[in-house]
Amino acid sequence: MGITKDSITEEWYFSSDQYILSETDDKGIIIYANDTFCEIAGYNIEELIGEPHNIVRHPDMPRIAFKGLWDDIQSKGFWTGIVKNLRKDGGFYWVHATVLRMIHSDGKTTYLSVRRVPDRSAVDSCISLYTELKASE
Repeated sequence: MGITKDSITEEWYFSSDQYILSETDDKGIIIYANDTFCEIAGYNIEELIGEPHNIVRHPDMPRIAFKGLWDDIQSKGFWTGIVKNLRKDGGFYWVHATVLRMIHSDGKTTYLSVRRVPDRSAVDSCISLYTELKASE
């Protein structure tokens, strides 16, 4: 199926057989992005590598959601949840993300993010929750 767009809402979708992959260094700078990430985010690889991962942070996402993400990664080594991301062209896409902390043999830490198509009911729940959380910021 590939990548599709709802021309009314500007929401973009990717196929359930696709995975969005990226890896960042310990400062959140993108060091790897797969083709699906580039395509759904609307960037080419040269525009992503070396940039902060928050280049795709949608303004609708409440800050507290990312605080929870980092708290979990630091305490458990991973986080999973629903995220609304921003495309280069101003559109958006939803993902079910899992972020893993990886400590390499040389002592360096990187973060691998694996994103897949989210369940639509989970997205609908998050829209309400994130709207409430954003309003209280």
